Amino acid sequence: MATGGGTANNAGGEASNLSRSTGGRGAAAAVTAAPLCPPVMGLHREPMYNWQATKSSVKERFAFLFNNELLSDVRFVVGKGRLAQRIPAHKFVLAAGSAVFDAMFNGGMATTSAEIELPDVEPAAFLALLRFLYSDEAHIGPEMVMTTLYTAKKYAVPALEAHCVDFLTKHLRADNAFLLLTQARLFDEPQLASLCLDTIDKSTADALNADCFTDIDLDTLCAVLERDTLGIRESRLFGAVVRWADAECHRQQLPLTPENKQKVLGKAMSLIRFPLMTVEEFAAGPAQSGILFDREVVNLFLHFTVNPKPRVDYIDRPRCCLRGQERSICRFQQVESRWGYSGTSDRIRFNVNRRISIVGFGLYGSIHGPTDYQVNIQIIETDKGQMIGQNDTGFSCDGTANTFRVMFREPIEILPNVSYTACATLKGPDSHYGTKGLKKVVQETSPGTKTTFFFFSSPGNNNGTSVEDGQIPEIIFYT
Repeated sequence: MATGGGTANNAGGEASNLSRSTGGRGAAAAVTAAPLCPPVMGLHREPMYNWQATKSSVKERFAFLFNNELLSDVRFVVGKGRLAQRIPAHKFVLAAGSAVFDAMFNGGMATTSAEIELPDVEPAAFLALLRFLYSDEAHIGPEMVMTTLYTAKKYAVPALEAHCVDFLTKHLRADNAFLLLTQARLFDEPQLASLCLDTIDKSTADALNADCFTDIDLDTLCAVLERDTLGIRESRLFGAVVRWADAECHRQQLPLTPENKQKVLGKAMSLIRFPLMTVEEFAAGPAQSGILFDREVVNLFLHFTVNPKPRVDYIDRPRCCLRGQERSICRFQQVESRWGYSGTSDRIRFNVNRRISIVGFGLYGSIHGPTDYQVNIQIIETDKGQMIGQNDTGFSCDGTANTFRVMFREPIEILPNVSYTACATLKGPDSHYGTKGLKKVVQETSPGTKTTFFFFSSPGNNNGTSVEDGQIPEIIFYT
């Protein structure tokens, strides 16, 4: 099957053309924007005697009749105005390949007209559809793939639809992912939409920087903001959302005021995870944007700086651009009480045999019943003395000997066989602690693959945690 108009070494140019030819707001614009292309095979008007003898197969004979007046019994006037084209066809071939055409010609309300107008279809796309019905050949290029997909859906030809989706998938990149996501949602193509979202997850910054990002509709924007798997800091994501709001105000011919930006963002505002920002990022960006109400700014500043933290109407669940299952290891075999705190960090050194991403710790809580703790967690690359991730946060415990999750704002990449130090500085009452610690913890993280942690005591300014006993019993990670 031919699935592209160009040669293999022209794939990059086709991808570029795809971005340009389907630019503009929404799928409807893309559906009508493709330039008209003349049919590859010329329109035959003169009958040819014994032409059948020159064709050795049924496929060749039917392909010869494509866009050919010979034996045709219906014409289509495709497109609008001066750009419309008259295209001959054969009812039997069309009805054999499409239930829609079958109903059009043979159903209870079949048309008797010899000429059928199709003003909402592009001639180039209709010719691509006919070529496929006559010959099983899918001639698809970047300038007409969207209109061909629309036409294949309109006339219920799923095999051609699949070719279009396959073409789009092969040309999917970060800089056109948002454009194709909008088209996939409009045309109800869940497989393509899923691939677009995966691309946005993996290359979030590049996708947001593309021109087509600001052309998406509000529902598509919200579908992306809802994801837990975006690989970008929340402050940069907020900046991209403000750019989209600026573009939407222009589309709606509204002045660029904070109130209008808030209006056009609507439900998207609640999907920005302001609690994931640092207080500095929040102060430098959202707090000064005017898009948030004053009371929201105050509540978020309190959320960053005090404990217990006030309730805010924004999600504080970390975005984790990782695949697979969350896992955790526990380095202690027994729990005891009591462990006190005086402002010094509990520390434990470790290394791992393979690349992982740490997303948080499990910590012990109070022996005195339900309590709130304030805590700073860090991971330091030991040999360089460089902090590579931290979070000032808090957690509530229920007085049991269970561990309680404390998460970083972003995943922290851990390289194999490099020494790191896990730190936790707690403010609160005496807690449980672990004993009978393990120097080596092995977990099978996938069939035939084991992740191995090695633990070492951290000398110096340490609250007492060691390999044998102390705090930081659990490390939560993805492979």
